[in-house]
Amino acid sequence: MFNRRPLSSLLAAALAALSVHAQVHAQAQAQTVIDKPLKIVVGFPAGGAADSVARLLADQLRGSYAPSTLVDNKAGAGGRLGAQAVKAGDADGSTLLVTPASILTIYPHVYKKLGYDTLADFTPVSSVAKVTFAFSVSSGVPASVKTLADYVAWAKANPKDANFGSPAAGATPHFVGTMLGRAAGLSLNHVPYKGGAPLVSDLLGGQIQAGVNVLPEVLQHAGSGKIRILAVSGAKRSRFLPAVPTFAEAGFKDVEAEEYFAVFVPAKTPAPTVAKLNAAVRAALQSRPVVAGLEKMSFDVEGESSAEFTTIVKKELERWGPIVKASGFSSED
Repeated sequence: MFNRRPLSSLLAAALAALSVHAQVHAQAQAQTVIDKPLKIVVGFPAGGAADSVARLLADQLRGSYAPSTLVDNKAGAGGRLGAQAVKAGDADGSTLLVTPASILTIYPHVYKKLGYDTLADFTPVSSVAKVTFAFSVSSGVPASVKTLADYVAWAKANPKDANFGSPAAGATPHFVGTMLGRAAGLSLNHVPYKGGAPLVSDLLGGQIQAGVNVLPEVLQHAGSGKIRILAVSGAKRSRFLPAVPTFAEAGFKDVEAEEYFAVFVPAKTPAPTVAKLNAAVRAALQSRPVVAGLEKMSFDVEGESSAEFTTIVKKELERWGPIVKASGFSSED
């Protein structure tokens, strides 16, 4: 026989279940730092490096820092649109920017109409990952060129072929090339591309003689023979390519550059909120999914206090001014 429970009992059970659910939900809300959705702004298209880093963080910050997270891709103007959006965003810890730090440390020296001020409009929270740049040559350079010294000698003997590509004018790889040219006494001709992928394609096809890319873009082709990586731009050799020397080891000690992917918030975000966000980001950087994801991208995991990262940003901002000025490059855009 069916157990016919009184309607009042059924209603009481349902209300009890709803009460438990509400308590669990309230506890989950109480465990988060903020009680509203977290918007992570990325100034680049979905699928790129900055977007991938942002989504790794979003997965870990959901439920620990905020009840929900949203990655908002505001692509355009080389990442500047995303920065401008966060500058104008809510300064309560619910809006943050995940970006290559160069748009805040190099762009101020490049663009006359930038639309934001690095130190006045943003608070650095933490770096997330770091990546080095690679100087590569293609089949357009004789196979006898095996070292950076070989390339410099060849380029001086063949000035019409002394061309190098970068993913964009005014970005870090562009200035790595100009730094090498100045250090080596070379008149290197810069060829800007619309992204790293088309540059790698032309390197593989031999249409451009040399290029500067973030290391992950060319790493998979290092053993193909079509691209020869002659140097990396980090302070030390990349653990992902330990046989390749740094520029300093190759005789050019002043050619050094690394890109930080980092988290920033609007400048007026309260210090206690910044500290809690920093703790949440650094905890995420110790999680297995984030570490594995960054390793897969050939990125080095970073992470430091807001104060420590602010010092890094200030030093980088100051350092790049003379380098950009010496290159003679600027943009009215």
